[in-house]
Amino acid sequence: MADDLSSALRELADSAGSPAPTTGAEVRRRAASRRRRRHTALAGGTAVAAAALVFGLTMALGGPEPDQRPAPPAASPTAPSPIAPSPTVPSPTATTAVVACAEGGLAFSATNQDEQGKSIRHLLLTVTNTGNTKCHLYQYPYLKFANARSPIAVIKDSEDAPVTLAPGEKAYAALLASGGRMDTYDTDTIPLSLQGPTPGSKVSDPIDIDLPGQVPFDDGARVTHWTTASGLALRFIMSS
Repeated sequence: MADDLSSALRELADSAGSPAPTTGAEVRRRAASRRRRRHTALAGGTAVAAAALVFGLTMALGGPEPDQRPAPPAASPTAPSPIAPSPTVPSPTATTAVVACAEGGLAFSATNQDEQGKSIRHLLLTVTNTGNTKCHLYQYPYLKFANARSPIAVIKDSEDAPVTLAPGEKAYAALLASGGRMDTYDTDTIPLSLQGPTPGSKVSDPIDIDLPGQVPFDDGARVTHWTTASGLALRFIMSS
């Protein structure tokens, strides 16, 4: 206690002109106050040094900065919802197949294409669908007289796709009756057979078609394929 009092008296004596305390109690009070200030300053310095040490160690070890927050975990991808199977669509009802034209649903005619008064050589054969369904008309008119060795030849250049006739529609074939040969056969009817998809495959018995008068036929006779354009068919025979 005497040492503390002596230190206090020396400090007060060294102060700038402050008179020494007159009582021992005052001296002890001031000495205690100075000790508290020294302890406070020492504690504050120690705290600052400790904080600086912690900060230095944190930076050296690569720790996160004070304001940095760890990134939230990535959200797991949402599993796709199962796709509902498409409802089964019923297949459309199969359409009725178009069949070959038959005699019962057709009407035939033959018209003269030559000038009046001249021998009939150029004819236009016409077939009309008189039924109530579509049908295919294949190949060309199969024309063969009963006593002939072979049918009338077809003009190959006139070949076209099969003709499809809707109810009421017409198709045409041009017929050259004679090619200027010597032997002729005069007749006012001609037997016509309908063909199938394969040339020569007949789908009907011979149908007798009325001609516009007596017509002389010879070995030079020719016929075209069926077509829906009468002018196109006649083009193959009118120059002969």
